[in-house]
Amino acid sequence: MPLHGVRIVEFESIGPGPLAGYMLSGMGADVTLIARPNASPVTKRFSSGESSELERGKRRMVLDLKSDADRAQAMDLVAGANALIEGMRPGVMERFGLGPADCAKRNPALVYGRISGWGQSGPLAHAAGHDLNYVALTGLLSLSGRRGQRPIVPPTVVGDAGGALGLAFGMACALFEARATGRGRVVDAAIVDIAAMLGTIAHWVRASGHLDGSEPSPFHDSPFYDVFECSDGGFITVAALEPRFYALLLEKLGLGDVDPCAQYDTAQWPALKERIRGLFAQRRRDEWRTLLEGTDVCFAPVLTVAEAARHPHNVARGNFVERAGALYGAVAPRFQPLDDSGDDP
Repeated sequence: MPLHGVRIVEFESIGPGPLAGYMLSGMGADVTLIARPNASPVTKRFSSGESSELERGKRRMVLDLKSDADRAQAMDLVAGANALIEGMRPGVMERFGLGPADCAKRNPALVYGRISGWGQSGPLAHAAGHDLNYVALTGLLSLSGRRGQRPIVPPTVVGDAGGALGLAFGMACALFEARATGRGRVVDAAIVDIAAMLGTIAHWVRASGHLDGSEPSPFHDSPFYDVFECSDGGFITVAALEPRFYALLLEKLGLGDVDPCAQYDTAQWPALKERIRGLFAQRRRDEWRTLLEGTDVCFAPVLTVAEAARHPHNVARGNFVERAGALYGAVAPRFQPLDDSGDDP
């Protein structure tokens, strides 16, 4: 695995910090989790059993950082590590004597990963917050709502999971530099920063006037990019943005009287959208799967998590794992050697 031999000390937190540690562990890193004597209320509320899936592959050690002896033990672990993950509010690790400057005295090549909602500096740095708040402040949450409607509450992917991925990416970059130079880095991974960065594709579309403007948007108003209800109450998605995909969609739906070259004639969108909505409402979700799935109309059914785990594509890719009756996403991405099509051991 790419990170085999990398030693990471993770200080217990909730959400993106543990997920980043889980990602890095899945890439082969040796992760030691320093757990608190008492779990946080959020951890207790959302944990499904004695052991969290986010701790899988990690070595767990319970230490009380309010104890001098336990803090010294934590510092000894840090001194022998390549990297550290912490998700406390700014200044807390410094008060424990485990801040970047303290750790640098023992381990100057350490990569010090800090995940927080608002970052280590700025007017909101010390305020509490959660995924929904960070995504709201970036402007991305506003883009989830149709004009005049309330934005939807997204799952914790845009904020917390995006933040975890940004932290893992930043730490991998810093580890590469540390191995070359012997100098460590502080990785200030603020969820609000990373969410804003991940919105760059949306910003690119917005700059062209096709999102968040006064004109109808292909992503909110068009007949070829939406969620449609089926006769059995199930839902499907169509995202035929490109002209050739749109032409195929019209063909599959038997709409031979609709000019595919007029795809972006927004004056036609409302009536055509109602017509297409009516067509999709005439058949069950699985009937539409039979007709459209695997074609270039850019189609996918809206599945429950349980259904997603059984879908042939996800099964073939090994995208879900089941442990103790619960479903989890498998570690990704996958790696293969350049000269072989098999998985890298």
